[in-house]
Amino acid sequence: MVPAMFVFGDSLIDNGNNNGLASLAKANYYPYGIDFAAGPTGRFSNGYTIVDGIADLLGLPLIPAHSEASGDGLLYGVNYASAAAGILDITGRNFIERIPFNQQITNFQSSLDQITANLGAAADVAGAIADCIFYVGMGSNDYLNNYLMPNYNTRNIYNSDQFSTLLVQQYTLQLTVTNSYIILTIPINHHELLMNFYKYEIVNSMQRLYNLGARKFVLMGVGSLGCIPSILAQNMLNQCAAEVDQDLVLPFNSKVKKMVNGFNSNLPAAKFTYIDSYKMIMDIINNHENYGFKVINSGCCGIGRNRGQITCLPFQTPCPNRDEYVFWDAFHPTEKVNVILAMRAFNGSGGIVYPINIEQLADLKLVQTSD
Repeated sequence: MVPAMFVFGDSLIDNGNNNGLASLAKANYYPYGIDFAAGPTGRFSNGYTIVDGIADLLGLPLIPAHSEASGDGLLYGVNYASAAAGILDITGRNFIERIPFNQQITNFQSSLDQITANLGAAADVAGAIADCIFYVGMGSNDYLNNYLMPNYNTRNIYNSDQFSTLLVQQYTLQLTVTNSYIILTIPINHHELLMNFYKYEIVNSMQRLYNLGARKFVLMGVGSLGCIPSILAQNMLNQCAAEVDQDLVLPFNSKVKKMVNGFNSNLPAAKFTYIDSYKMIMDIINNHENYGFKVINSGCCGIGRNRGQITCLPFQTPCPNRDEYVFWDAFHPTEKVNVILAMRAFNGSGGIVYPINIEQLADLKLVQTSD
């Protein structure tokens, strides 16, 4: 259906890029991967991630981690995702090393150079790249491992609406920029901090994904944060913390969807699809019995309240009935949930995918214009 898929994101789709880093965010140990054929690989799941499921549906092999891909292994795509990574470079510093979205884009540029060298000057690399799927799932850590962290000053500088605006403006720069300079509409009293973050990034916008040839984009919204075992354990709740989603997740997702509308209106040579991860996961939680799930407020592997106070530790014994759990650990869904999410993102309709699903995006023939 497509030549390849290139993946950018965080621990929800990391498949091993953090393994070799001096990072506290790793999953290359048992029982992670307990249901995966290759065992623990760095996936934060008992088995498949959502992009593994999407790769299957696209008829592609499982996409290799950037840390392991080389030569012909690059030809079907590369996964650049890194646990603890965010839209903002500063996000996730509590975990020490991670690969922020900006660096993931730079890594893609390096891969593109390798692909071009491998295929030779006669190959239409640009045409092939334009037909590939670019899957981007960012934003969760900018809340969990930045805005909500007590050792970050972010909440003292930005209210929730200002912060979501900041994230989406930076996201826009990273995905596609058609002018050399962008005016960021952050309140004036935040100007100095903003410049500290992005002083050099705006003028270097030519390194962003659109300008590197990406044309078929899948943007995954942030799923529910108020329902994950980690948040439930912090608040000693047996039900989702609705205010977390209402104040943080939904405003961010709404702005991302508006961003997608703007891209599709202004960039006719590209197509952006938004996947509403929040709606999908809430449908599973609210109707869990219909999907065969029995446990929605606890991780299958973890320690403490809701098995969410400490995430899954090396050689910890997980629950035996993993297909009955929505959450694998304190933060991440089980393989069964990931496969459901992949299927709905691939061929879903209605309010889940906008304006088209991944299958339709893959089949779409875009008319390329000279920029």
